[in-house]
Amino acid sequence: MKYYSLNNKNHQVTFEQAVINGLAPDKGLYFPESLSKLSEDFFDNIENLSNQEIAFQVIQQFIGDEIPEEELKRIVDETLSFDFPLVKIEENIYSLELFHGPTMAFKDVGARFMSRCLAYFNRNKNQHNTVLVATSGDTGGAVASGFLGVKGVNVIILYPSGKVSDIQEKQLTTLCQNITALEVDGVFDDCQDMVKKAFLDEDLKAFNLTSANSINIARWLPQMFYFFFAYKELKKHNKPLIVSCPSGNFGNICAGILAKKLGLPLTHFVASTNANDTVPRFLKDGIYNPKSSVATISNAMDVGNPSNFVRIQEMYDNDLKEFEKDFSSYSFSDEETKKTIYLIYKNFGYVAEPHGAVGYLGLKKEMINKPETIGFLLETAHPIKFLDEVEPLLNIKLPIPSQIESVLHKEKVSIKISTYEDFKDFLKH
Repeated sequence: MKYYSLNNKNHQVTFEQAVINGLAPDKGLYFPESLSKLSEDFFDNIENLSNQEIAFQVIQQFIGDEIPEEELKRIVDETLSFDFPLVKIEENIYSLELFHGPTMAFKDVGARFMSRCLAYFNRNKNQHNTVLVATSGDTGGAVASGFLGVKGVNVIILYPSGKVSDIQEKQLTTLCQNITALEVDGVFDDCQDMVKKAFLDEDLKAFNLTSANSINIARWLPQMFYFFFAYKELKKHNKPLIVSCPSGNFGNICAGILAKKLGLPLTHFVASTNANDTVPRFLKDGIYNPKSSVATISNAMDVGNPSNFVRIQEMYDNDLKEFEKDFSSYSFSDEETKKTIYLIYKNFGYVAEPHGAVGYLGLKKEMINKPETIGFLLETAHPIKFLDEVEPLLNIKLPIPSQIESVLHKEKVSIKISTYEDFKDFLKH
């Protein structure tokens, strides 16, 4: 399998090169040169397959022969070492819980898969890779956990000061070893801009920089798995399926659309956003006009210019009318989100956190016009990570899972920076 830059289809690389480079030299995101639909037999028998067997068949064509089959199966098994329960909230609406991994966020899957691919590619090399990651919340902790102790890899995490939850900050600043946290005086977009700029900086070429954000093909592709797992459970209802993804950088929903291109029978996608409404505005007027991100209680979605949207456009050949057949996007305020967390708990006894609540709102809105469907939302993080919002709203005390307890009393270690020059100086020294 080759991957091409979305800025220049003539620039093509292998899977290994795409993983190690992160971004193409022309700033383009990498995209697979071809997609082969999965067999009818695969879908006919999916309920008889384990999650690991499903994931292996889904991902294999994107790796080709660059990782041997047995090694790839091992990577998949280690990546998916936890559960992905589909929980019924109300009639015809389900929550796919993606937070049962080591850092209790959906990004554990992509981070674990990518770290193991990189470890395989580094197995016989003496060189070091420097993994850069910008985080608006959960990415940092997942990458820190996934890459901790990986041979030949140093990880540098940039996060916006004061704009991640206390637990999220602990998860990305307390592991140390080969993990360094840089606390940026700014918003997520500033962090992401610094990372992108570093990739293109000729002075930093010798540092073998790569990214662990969803711009990296190995972080993004395994996010397809969730959608196949949900279909496996919901297939028996024999109804059209709608999925609502809480959307920030649009990696999850982009992976879901890729899954559909492989033959997964999903009828419609809903990108549910907070006040950062670049994509909902685009669907209204056809003009893609990113704005600076604003802070909300669903902080992992505080992204003003979602990187992965260009991949979605590629899959629809930039045809807005075709795109709109499969895709809707709605924006919701913090007040609507808080009210929804309360009502979901009051009416159904389900504890949602802000991102899941936004996903639920988008799903309910879309299903008004599609009453004969079944909908599921991605619940992307454990409510404990947002206890300052959830506990007062619901007047409950959340039990602290062991994954969180293990970092709460560790000492935060971070380095404060303000500008790209600060960042560059840190990398060079």
